[in-house]
Amino acid sequence: MELQEAKQKFIEAWGKLGSEWGINRTMAQVHALLLISPEALTTEEIMEALSISRGNANMTLRDLIGWGLVEKQHKPGERKEYFYAEKDTWAIARQVAQERKKRELDPVLKLLNELTTVTGDEKDPAYKTFKTSVADINKLAGNVNKTLETMLKAEESWFWGSLFKLFK
Repeated sequence: MELQEAKQKFIEAWGKLGSEWGINRTMAQVHALLLISPEALTTEEIMEALSISRGNANMTLRDLIGWGLVEKQHKPGERKEYFYAEKDTWAIARQVAQERKKRELDPVLKLLNELTTVTGDEKDPAYKTFKTSVADINKLAGNVNKTLETMLKAEESWFWGSLFKLFK
């Protein structure tokens, strides 16, 4: 397989994987392109490589910057903006986990904590079921949060070593 074909397959696979995880396919494809590019790319280079519009490229790059996965760079003497993606997969995994925690888990934890204060008749089966279900889900979400916090603070070698110990 030639390098160009391999790059295209990687970009397509990363895009499909991203859409499976609830991330926009184009966003994942732009990220993939920047991951495998040794140099920072301009918006025009990204548009050409992926056959996407300027508006789509700009919106996608803005989202990737918002996720902390891409940074904007300027080269001395040039007016164009260049975009570069972090290449360290551990740093990428931590950044994605941190963003997803902030966007998805934190609001659920806040809501669950509010729901634990519900009052009602202790003899009412609907109240008891609700209270028990919310408490159990809140406990699980809290444990997931603690695990994510540990992962986000951990170094890669410690994390993988600990994970492999679980499966021995």
